[in-house]
Order: sequence, then structure tokens, then C-alpha cells
Amino acid sequence: MTKQAEKFAAPQCFDSVWDAICDTTEEAENMKLRTEVMAALERFVKDNGLTQVRAAAAFGVTQPRVSDLMRRKFDRFSLDSLLAMATRAGLRAHITLQKAAA
Repeated sequence: MTKQAEKFAAPQCFDSVWDAICDTTEEAENMKLRTEVMAALERFVKDNGLTQVRAAAAFGVTQPRVSDLMRRKFDRFSLDSLLAMATRAGLRAHITLQKAAA
């Protein structure tokens, strides 16, 4: 495609920001799940009126980790670590898999 044609190409549409910025579908799906778990942990902190120190105790991590969580530092958390934090706080995850749209 020429530079002139690129200028007028129709914009792409994505289901989520992760689909737009991630290099692979697998990475985008992982980021979507991490986002969902992080949001649930943030809600847990807010709904229970926890300080970061108390949240850290509930999650079994340090206060700076909770700070990273609350500031949505996605790159600092794996899905495994987020699920471990949720489990320690008494939360349970439920994942539903379905066929991807073609």
C-alpha cells in the first residue's frame, strides 16, 4: 500500500484496547484476564475500606505491590500472581471459555 493509500485507509475496529495494542491474540487475552482480576482486587480494597497496608496483609504481598495494583501497573503482575492474591483474600475466580468469533 502506498503512503497516499495508507492515509485514506479505513480505520481498524477492535473489541478491546488490548486487541489493538498487543502483538498476539494470546497476549491480548491474557491482558484482558489480568485487567479483570486487577479490577476485582481494586474493588475488594475499596468495598472493604482497606488501607494499602491492610490490603497487602489480605493479599499476602507488600504495600508497594498494592500501590502498583491500585495504579494499574499491568506490566508488574502476572495472571498467576493476581489469582494468588485474590485467593488469599478469599475471592474465587471462575473462567468461562467459549469459541472465538471468526
